[in-house]
Amino acid sequence: MSDLSEDRKRFYTDIVNKTKRDYEQIGEQIEAELVKVKERIAKLNEDKAAALQVYSGACRRLGVENEFETEEEE
Repeated sequence: MSDLSEDRKRFYTDIVNKTKRDYEQIGEQIEAELVKVKERIAKLNEDKAAALQVYSGACRRLGVENEFETEEEE
């Protein structure tokens, strides 16, 4: 880098600084999206468990086989 003019050094330094900020911001956006996805999955799993409880109770009341019984045990 010693053979670059001061203008070229400034040019490349600016590029490095700007792209570093971009890279870090994109990483932060990815992390924020992952948090949202994890929260959504947790909510869906809660909803699924609630639906399974209702389904299992109805199967017991009717005396029919619960086809999701193995899932319920897990």
